[in-house]
Amino acid sequence: MDQVLTEKRELLLKLRKASEIGGGDARIKKQHEQNKYTARERIDRLVDPGSFLEFDRFVISKGSTLSKESFLGDGVVTGIATINGQKVALYSQDFTVMGGSLGAAHAKKICKIMDFALENRIPIIGINDSGGARIQEGVEALAGYGEIFYRNVKCSGVIPQISLIMGPCAGGAVYSPALTDFIFMVDKTSYMFVTGPDVIKTVTHEDVTKDQLGGAGTHAEKSGVAQFKCTNEDECFERVRELLAYIPSANYTKNPVKYTSDPVYRDNNKIKETVPANPKKPYDMKEVIFDIVDDGEFLEVHKDYAKNIIVGFASIGGIKIGIVANQPAVLAGVLDIDSSEKAARFVRFCDAFDMPILTLVDVPGFLPGTVQEYGGIIKHGSKLLYAYCEATVPLISVTTRKSYGGAYLVMASKHIRTDVNLAYPTAEIAVMGAEGAINIIYRHELEGLTGKAFEDKKAELIAKYEHEFANPYRAAELGFMDAVILPEETRRRVYEYLVALKSKKQEKPKRKHGNIQL
Repeated sequence: MDQVLTEKRELLLKLRKASEIGGGDARIKKQHEQNKYTARERIDRLVDPGSFLEFDRFVISKGSTLSKESFLGDGVVTGIATINGQKVALYSQDFTVMGGSLGAAHAKKICKIMDFALENRIPIIGINDSGGARIQEGVEALAGYGEIFYRNVKCSGVIPQISLIMGPCAGGAVYSPALTDFIFMVDKTSYMFVTGPDVIKTVTHEDVTKDQLGGAGTHAEKSGVAQFKCTNEDECFERVRELLAYIPSANYTKNPVKYTSDPVYRDNNKIKETVPANPKKPYDMKEVIFDIVDDGEFLEVHKDYAKNIIVGFASIGGIKIGIVANQPAVLAGVLDIDSSEKAARFVRFCDAFDMPILTLVDVPGFLPGTVQEYGGIIKHGSKLLYAYCEATVPLISVTTRKSYGGAYLVMASKHIRTDVNLAYPTAEIAVMGAEGAINIIYRHELEGLTGKAFEDKKAELIAKYEHEFANPYRAAELGFMDAVILPEETRRRVYEYLVALKSKKQEKPKRKHGNIQL
């Protein structure tokens, strides 16, 4: 072989090896000691074996007067791969290289792979593990963040955007994940916050740890910033693969059918035992979901946040859907500020990516109290109403039990153009529950009565009200319920309506965009 060619081959192999070791063996060892994989190890564990094609592995920073240190790849690995056979674009920040800090070249690599993902209509996955903006590069680093944020917004609703927080993500860096569709965090090793514990200590004199301030538990349970909390990085990768098995690669892209051997026409006998007739008795709506969906498989989103409402992905007869359901086992399934926002964002994701939505309704109303009113329940509750009204995907709702007042309207009622509204015989659709209603309607008849006379009269009036309203037939008579079905028929009926609605087209009025409450 020609000597010059041999030397050039050796140089290429040498540069490849240099790019693969990142910040060096000592820093890689430290990364492992913190129970964290390296940037390249994360990609290898996430994507299908042998499918990763790297971009820009030889890029280096232009340097500055403050630092002459440079590394091949500039602290981020970018490229394309497949997950479950589906094409994806991804970037993975390398904490072993200058703490994964973002400089101009680092940002350009991320922007380039995001542009590639958008142009080719494939999901973009960002694996974040960074100390933030590279101070040595000054405003150029800040400019890089701005370019990424712009692309996050440009991609929104066009391709799925998924963020994995695998280490620190602080300051301006948090806003890129915040603009994406789903955020995954790892317990004990990842955290997000705008200002760190030291700054907070100085300004507000509060003592707080990084984990308390912005750990996975905090954002999955309290703030609602993260949709998924994972115990370790391997579980995180598995959850991402599971999510990608349900969602399409882009908007206006047909979502392939999910394989299942679960018979569509099996009876849902378990639901008969799960949903009690007594409207005050709690039950777990997840048991209803597990019985309806294929193979009992349901990927819950935002599992630990606003538990009075359930959202997540599943399939029925192989048709992939989003599910929104009140949870009677938590706060009686009421709607409040957090649950309204949680469900609204999920509905908007499903609508953006043409995924049908099944809504399971058992709601007593909105949560009363000064905390909710002062917190803006009117504004925040309207977000869920707006999301359903705006949605043009197939919408099917099943009222399992009670549905009262304004919450009845918000939870995918016929009046906001849900396609198919079904109800169980146990359904109660009214302005409010029987006891509250008769205290208002018949207050004059109850005045002056005491003891047994009061109790007997009240029981009589409650029975009268329940006879008239504690059933789904009044709504069915008016056409607000398309059918009253038996619980054991749920799966087959929902599947049949999904098939009937698969070609649904709904035109929107011409406008730049609506003005949802924010």
